[in-house]
Amino acid sequence: MDLFDRAKKSQPPTARTAGGDDPSSHRDVRVAGDDVDDAGLRAPLADRMRPRSLEELAGHAARVGPTTALGRAILADRCPSLILWGPPGCGKTSLARIIAAHSKARFELVSAVLSGVAELRQAIVRAEAERRAGRKTLLFVDEIHRFNKSQQDALLPHVEAGTVTLLGATTENPSFALNAAVLSRAQVVRFEPLEDDALVTLLGRALVDAERGLGAYEINANLDVLALIARWADGDARRALGLLEHVVDEVRAKKHDTITRDDVEGSARDQTLRYDRDGEEHYNIASALIKSMRGSDPDASVYWVVRMVEAGEDPLFVLRRLLIFAAEDVGMADPRAIEVVAACDHTFQRVGLPEGMIPIAHAVTYLALAPKSKSAYRALRAAQAEIQRSGALPVPMHLRNAPTKMMKGMGYGQEYRDPHDTLDGWVPDHYLPDALQGNEFYEPTTHGVEAKAAETLARRRRVRRDRDRE
Repeated sequence: MDLFDRAKKSQPPTARTAGGDDPSSHRDVRVAGDDVDDAGLRAPLADRMRPRSLEELAGHAARVGPTTALGRAILADRCPSLILWGPPGCGKTSLARIIAAHSKARFELVSAVLSGVAELRQAIVRAEAERRAGRKTLLFVDEIHRFNKSQQDALLPHVEAGTVTLLGATTENPSFALNAAVLSRAQVVRFEPLEDDALVTLLGRALVDAERGLGAYEINANLDVLALIARWADGDARRALGLLEHVVDEVRAKKHDTITRDDVEGSARDQTLRYDRDGEEHYNIASALIKSMRGSDPDASVYWVVRMVEAGEDPLFVLRRLLIFAAEDVGMADPRAIEVVAACDHTFQRVGLPEGMIPIAHAVTYLALAPKSKSAYRALRAAQAEIQRSGALPVPMHLRNAPTKMMKGMGYGQEYRDPHDTLDGWVPDHYLPDALQGNEFYEPTTHGVEAKAAETLARRRRVRRDRDRE
């Protein structure tokens, strides 16, 4: 039995609600995945193949599968407010549609990119009218991180009052992109990029599904070919299905009935050019930017950062990467780098595009030309590894806090010497747990201003070792 036959036999049934009703019968919007779009044209394969049940939602069974607590809540129409966080094409919107299919609530979709406070208020007014009629509203806010603080704050009283159940989708870390008040009222569901195996399952299903997919064309492909498409997609189901659709179109044009590796590689190269322009290859271009700055090439660094923003990448994503680079790759060699980038980030948020590209270019060229040191980053990793190995070792007695007489009597804080009481502001004491004396997690470089810190640290470590030998 080949893949075509296996996938054909394993197709799931059409989704139903928890009560067995047709999910489209009690919602005001059509579930994405219908065969035609609003203009009456056949929708892209990725939209047609959207999963219609939790069983069809590939790759996330551990988080939202039918047997998980959240899955059971969805099936029972008791879904709480959720923030769905993950990269593009991982299933965030699909899960929101599945929740709608299993709920008697009205489903309202708002795009944070296209909507402002006025549109949000109109959605709330409709939700309040529904609530008076005894009906709940699921408010799905796509790209919720694009809402500013006032727009996010406008949601709070209505979420608290139960007027709406909030379903927010974001590609950005909610800790940074969303107000704490919003986060406190919603459960964050973290979606990882889809594994290749999950993508292969989706591709096989699309290839044989005659109703929603490409099954009517009777095009064959073996597992290795589908795995190759999955690798090109890099965890993005939308991209994987888009590439499959493109490949099938090319194969049909050649009047062939089997997809080969050459077909995939040729189509993937064509698709990559299109993705570059549309910003879908941002991880690859981000990697080129980071490596160009690490290699101290300001010309390439400016080129790649312009490529990213011109392709549609969110400048705030770029600036976050620059802040991380300043701490991780420049680090102690130029401690001011992170201040410069933070100032450029602040300036960008004040002026916006297009002038905001000037502080971004300022930050990129500064980082490219700065001396580099990963010593702080490596010290962090070394300390984390030691803690994983040795566990929670006790704090040495002389470092412990002693706020009461009883604790002082037990030896807490005894023999501690305050460096501020010395002439040079330093004492050759030990501050690690007793079992870790002699460990050195931080190894400075001689790059930039870190060279002076390296000399001071080496001298102090020699003094401490000499004292220990006495």
